[in-house]
Amino acid sequence: MKTENRFSTMIRITFLMVWVILFGLLLQRDYFVRTLDIREAQVLKRDKEESFMGIYFKNERIGYVKNRLIKEKDGAMTLFQNAFLLLKIIDQNHPVRMSIQASLTRDSRLKDFSLHLSSPFYKMAAQGKVLDNEVRFTMSTGKEEISDTIRLNRPPILSTNMRGYLLKQGLEKGEKFKVPYFDPVSLSAKDSLMEYRGLKKILIRGRIYRLHHFIETFSGIRINFYLDEQGKVIKEESPAGFVFISEPEFKATDIPESGPEILSSVSVPLTGEMPDLEGLKSIGYRLTMPEETEFDLNKDRQTFNNNILTIILESLPAENSAPCIGQEDELESTVYIQAKAVPISDLSRSITRDAENGIDKVRLLAEWVYSNIEKRPVLSIPDALTTLHTKVGDCNEHAALFAALARSASIPARIVAGVTFHNGAFFYHAWNEVCLDNQWISLDTTKNQIPADITHIKFVEGETREQVKIGALLGRLKIEVIN
Repeated sequence: MKTENRFSTMIRITFLMVWVILFGLLLQRDYFVRTLDIREAQVLKRDKEESFMGIYFKNERIGYVKNRLIKEKDGAMTLFQNAFLLLKIIDQNHPVRMSIQASLTRDSRLKDFSLHLSSPFYKMAAQGKVLDNEVRFTMSTGKEEISDTIRLNRPPILSTNMRGYLLKQGLEKGEKFKVPYFDPVSLSAKDSLMEYRGLKKILIRGRIYRLHHFIETFSGIRINFYLDEQGKVIKEESPAGFVFISEPEFKATDIPESGPEILSSVSVPLTGEMPDLEGLKSIGYRLTMPEETEFDLNKDRQTFNNNILTIILESLPAENSAPCIGQEDELESTVYIQAKAVPISDLSRSITRDAENGIDKVRLLAEWVYSNIEKRPVLSIPDALTTLHTKVGDCNEHAALFAALARSASIPARIVAGVTFHNGAFFYHAWNEVCLDNQWISLDTTKNQIPADITHIKFVEGETREQVKIGALLGRLKIEVIN
């Protein structure tokens, strides 16, 4: 029973990884980046500013953000930001802390930054410098150090929670523009779309405000924020359930010890009765999703038409199977899937030394990950090397480590994410796919399944920067079994 309860918690914790990433994205939107493709970028003229925002979930305060912006003697600026979340998971409180320090030029361009993120069982630090159009960074989890370079179209500009420049551009209601940005949490670059919705009356904590409404969309995720006449953010909302509200310090930092239970909010309700999966080769679901989302569901073992998704259980390839040719992207060593790292390659070689073909290698690697990684929820940005050293993780850590081991064995492998059925409902989850004999085969190293059962519904392929797209589904996805 204890093992089942731990697995139940672990499979649901996937949502929290997405949630923490969205939290980081929401923070960085205000502070890191973005080159505005509108008429003029207004430089902040205040000598010093300190502000607080309370973070709410289900109308209860669960954290806060503190911002301080200081103008130096030479006109440059330094940003200090601290954020705190107290997440209640089952019957335990899990504190999450994030801090950012950034140096800016006189014209608000980002020069360098440092970021620290900590949660139970996980710590991460990242430092970066901007050279022309490149952000060069190093990330450390205390176990491994990762370095990489992000290339942007132009040097990044920092935008604070004072966004008066948006109100100085003569924007008209309905006008849209794109903004490129760098995200220091997932350490990636993306484009977002901004739309001005005009002045609106809005009730916030019992008080009526007349505010400028903007909608920002990135990766299918919609963020609503509201500015006063000075351009200060008064309220901000995300689909993950976060609400940020401008408050005085004594309110924002007053965090109750017992807040709302997080995991109760992560399941996707099921309509209809799930059939017995034993011997079942296919299944159909009717999906209800937000109209603005774009997911490629008609792929591999999935067929999607008129909101009906059909999943067919794959047949495993023959015993003389060989890895696919031409899948170079799925063989690469990346920042989080370190397939070429010596500890990964040595272990992969050791596990597969007696394998005679591709499917044997897959079975051996999957069995090793399933048997050797303790299934425990970890609020982290998962990477293979850290997982190998700690031997602890949820489905994200399992998937990252398996992908690295498989790629090191010359088997194309990728991480996929979506939902899977467990204890009467669907929960957000991550697993893997490998390519053998020109066919992609699913597998789940947290459930020890090859192929993964037909309750695994894939929405995205890729690492953290792709998985965050699932945030657009949170609280808005509905699933009905139709056969």
